[in-house]
Amino acid sequence: MLSRRGFVGCALCALAGFSATDAGAQTSGLKRTILSRIDGPAPGYETVEVKVEIDAGATVAKHTHPGIENSYLVDGAIELEIAGQDAKTYSKGEAWQVPTGIVHGGKVGDAPVVLAAVYVVEKGKPLASPA
Repeated sequence: MLSRRGFVGCALCALAGFSATDAGAQTSGLKRTILSRIDGPAPGYETVEVKVEIDAGATVAKHTHPGIENSYLVDGAIELEIAGQDAKTYSKGEAWQVPTGIVHGGKVGDAPVVLAAVYVVEKGKPLASPA
């Protein structure tokens, strides 16, 4: 079982075309690495731990997830816009949660970003969809 430190590096989720069952094509400026995938916490769901690396100056297009996203910023800074909230800049060591189906996106500053993200999604559904 991975500790919190073990999966540190995952993230602001995967964008369009990335599904929980397919690490598929990478989006320009964004690299995703699946660290762990396990069934649960309930039948028909899976928990996916992902390391996300985003290039300096990149924009993360607005998107949604069919489950909860929990992210921890391992390195860098990102301005995150979550629908219904004011935009906020997160720095190394900070974390956030995005509820199921909520539109969000971001903008990376002058340094690359590394995120650790944990998604709990319905098994077989896309991890992210463009908004």
